[in-house]
Amino acid sequence: MPNEETPAPAALVGVRVGDPGRLALYEAGALVLKAGDQVVVESDLGAVVGTVERLPLPAALAGRRPRRVLRRADSNDVGRAEWNQTREREALRLCAERIREHGLAMKLIHATRAAEGGKIVFYFAAEDRIDFRELVRELAHLLHTRVELKQVGARDEARLVGAVGPCGRELCCSTWINDFAVVSVKMAKAQGLALNPTKLAGMCGRLKCCLRYEYDTYVELGRRLPAVGKKAESLKGSGVVTRQNLFAQTVVLRRDDGTEVEATLAELVAKKAP
Repeated sequence: MPNEETPAPAALVGVRVGDPGRLALYEAGALVLKAGDQVVVESDLGAVVGTVERLPLPAALAGRRPRRVLRRADSNDVGRAEWNQTREREALRLCAERIREHGLAMKLIHATRAAEGGKIVFYFAAEDRIDFRELVRELAHLLHTRVELKQVGARDEARLVGAVGPCGRELCCSTWINDFAVVSVKMAKAQGLALNPTKLAGMCGRLKCCLRYEYDTYVELGRRLPAVGKKAESLKGSGVVTRQNLFAQTVVLRRDDGTEVEATLAELVAKKAP
């Protein structure tokens, strides 16, 4: 019997969950929602309350199958969420105090408490590996719940803290990016960007995630033109390619006499195969 494909979600909504809030896509199902509605959604730590901010959204944006909106939030759900956030702030303060007392070289970032109260997760950043076993035992005793500490990298730290990027918008990692893809200097080179670390680095100190957004387009446009340093023939004469103008689809050729001429893609002469 052939495997049946998982049907694509019929409707997606952008829901901001947590504090600091992070916008994520959820499957709304048959629910008719509007911006500002508070809903209960699935999460790693159980059902949590979030606020609808964007709708409707095409299913193609989901990538992988998103989690579901369980129901509209009622007054009990909202009250429980507010109480939970208060407990998270108290736990964060308590953990910070214990870190100072133990003299641990770690930077506490965020705390997330399960809706049912059975577990709390602390996120921290550190340069090296930290032995926090004694800290976990002490926090579990004081908070009367399971405690987990997770060390995160620079990108995850920026995502959890949240900020506004140089573009004037909230960081992509803290609003809609679910998975961090590899970003390399090669992507900046392909787009003709100056290799200035202060310009290419994001708030996390790593290469900006947005360097990936137009990279494939630049690569595709570059494939149509002869590479810089290659010799090419055109209706205006032959020469060595010194520059590419990807969007205009032209190249600048330096001829044997030292003069330069700009040739369009249509003016380039294709070399015949031997």
